[in-house]
Amino acid sequence: MSRLTPHQKKQIEVINRIEQKVKEGKVSIVPPVKNFEDDPRICLTSVHFPENSLIREIKRKIITPLKKVAPDIYYYKPTSLHMTIKNVQVINDPPTFSREDVNKVKKVFSVIIPKHKQFNVYFYRILLLPHSLSLMGTTDPELDNIFLSLDRSLNKIEIPDNKKYANKKYFIINITLARFNKPLTGKVKSTVANLSRNLSFKPYKVSSVTLIVANASLNKCERIDTWNLYT
Repeated sequence: MSRLTPHQKKQIEVINRIEQKVKEGKVSIVPPVKNFEDDPRICLTSVHFPENSLIREIKRKIITPLKKVAPDIYYYKPTSLHMTIKNVQVINDPPTFSREDVNKVKKVFSVIIPKHKQFNVYFYRILLLPHSLSLMGTTDPELDNIFLSLDRSLNKIEIPDNKKYANKKYFIINITLARFNKPLTGKVKSTVANLSRNLSFKPYKVSSVTLIVANASLNKCERIDTWNLYT
């Protein structure tokens, strides 16, 4: 990695704590299902859909080599790859929100998002969790500003984010690449570790935020609206 800012160092500390707490069973994670594409659990969240250039790079550097040793796990479709910006309501069956809630949240996002500027993501490692694999990134401080602005506004309309966070600052970006419901082999784990050690991505600029209703794999996904961040 290039020289880290103090903010990025704090974000890496958060990621390392999350990894440790998951190992200790102290952090809740999305439980696996037999069929990830048809998962009936639905969430209300906001994401950034990456540009095709980044999707191609992820495929070349991570997905293609990983598929050679782990062809049977569930890989996200290119159109489903995303970076979560701010959760609103976590996945559940039935959903914990109504269509009226969606409309209220849409109004909040339409006011808040255009007031915030674009920010960079610095992808630097792959994180292997019990049932998923993610590309992790640190960011510019603007992500915190967006997150906290949305948080305050969602609380005002009495639709607070119901996700439990391991931290109240230094929020992070990740792209979930794959999910699985069986333990991975040692060969797959060593391949992931090797890919992570040799990872190299240029800074990526997040320029928009999309509000969606979707399941965890985004195979079922309704795009409510998209707003641009200013330059």
